[in-house]
Amino acid sequence: MLLSWMLALLIYTQQENVQDNLIITNKGDEMYVVNRSNFSMQFPILPFIDTKKVKDFMDEIDEQVSKKPKNASLDAYGNITSEQVGYRLNRRVFTEEMLSYFFNKGTSTIELPIVANYPRVDSELLGNIKGEKIGEYITFYNPYNKQRKNNIDLAAKAINNYVLFPGEVFSFNKVVGERTVDRGYMPSTAIVNGEYSEEFGGGICQVSSTLFNAVDSAGLNIVKRFTHSKGVAYVPVNRDATVSWDGPDFVFKNDYNQPILILAKAVNNHVKVEIYSSDVITYTPKKIPYL
Repeated sequence: MLLSWMLALLIYTQQENVQDNLIITNKGDEMYVVNRSNFSMQFPILPFIDTKKVKDFMDEIDEQVSKKPKNASLDAYGNITSEQVGYRLNRRVFTEEMLSYFFNKGTSTIELPIVANYPRVDSELLGNIKGEKIGEYITFYNPYNKQRKNNIDLAAKAINNYVLFPGEVFSFNKVVGERTVDRGYMPSTAIVNGEYSEEFGGGICQVSSTLFNAVDSAGLNIVKRFTHSKGVAYVPVNRDATVSWDGPDFVFKNDYNQPILILAKAVNNHVKVEIYSSDVITYTPKKIPYL
């Protein structure tokens, strides 16, 4: 046992006395120069690597070099815009190379290991699931209310081209995200506890309500829906779906054996949501009332 401790101390002392940096390159260009001391835990004898520091370092690298993939989508004319493959740091390979450097002597060079990051939806899949319209709904609004129209436009764009695979759950709040001024939302009239008030994102409940009626017409499984505390002007009574960040949400599940595609747009004075899928889908449509 004493011999093992002495050997570890000798290795550690040798490591400390040698200027043995780790050079990290990206496509041949030097990106970082670090040393074991940057990732060592402060133990007096044995060299221990601080895994949290390594993880934080990988997070920093990923922020600089990664590129998110982009799903294939349909443009305003129904044409397919091809997907884009992204890339990210290969953390498993990078960790192995970091450990090899840390527990050996000498200077080392690592060329950043990059791995492809593929999108969830490619052109082939999108082409297959845009063939059969299984649901649709339209609501109307006043286009001269600029703040409300702005919020409706943003929310419609957020859910447009969304693909929900079999067994997956769609959450309106999760997909649309928080309605803040930084994300372009404006204050507009909303119903809160039975009263009218000004809220950032006011008006987007028309998008969630239009979506609810469209997916309900397609016979999809409604998991969670809340109605306003006061009637709204764009759908029949009890056919609305109110949403609020950190509050009510509209949630549904794709119980079909095919993916579904949500197409949404706010044009002129109306919101239109269409639900598409493969032409081999077996579904049970419903007749949904309009005003």
